[in-house]
Amino acid sequence: MNNPQRSITAQTLADFADAWNRHDLEALMGFMHDECVFHAVAGPDVLGRTFSGRTEVADGFKAAWINIPDAAWLDGVHFVAGDRGVSECTFKGTQADGSRIEARMVDVFTFKDGKILVKNAFRKNRPPLAAA
Repeated sequence: MNNPQRSITAQTLADFADAWNRHDLEALMGFMHDECVFHAVAGPDVLGRTFSGRTEVADGFKAAWINIPDAAWLDGVHFVAGDRGVSECTFKGTQADGSRIEARMVDVFTFKDGKILVKNAFRKNRPPLAAA
């Protein structure tokens, strides 16, 4: 007997956001499809930097905490429509030079087989705030 496919819901996206705030890479990757793709908020291409496949995506996720160790995604609002979804939140964190980021952002998702296939991140281009 086949196992029914897990359905992605707004709660799934809330749980995914919670894993980001725990900096829990293993939990995050548990949400990701084997053929996953991550388009970061910054990078050289029109979609930012693209990470493809589980190893690259995990490395891309880890980079968020390496570059901004206190990274937090707050005030999340999530919705799902079919095989697409959106998470909206406020991103906060301190960069290596002490300047702070606080800006609204969204992740636009594509789902496949009950997992996240594509995570496409967008963040407001707000100037860094002075070091605290």
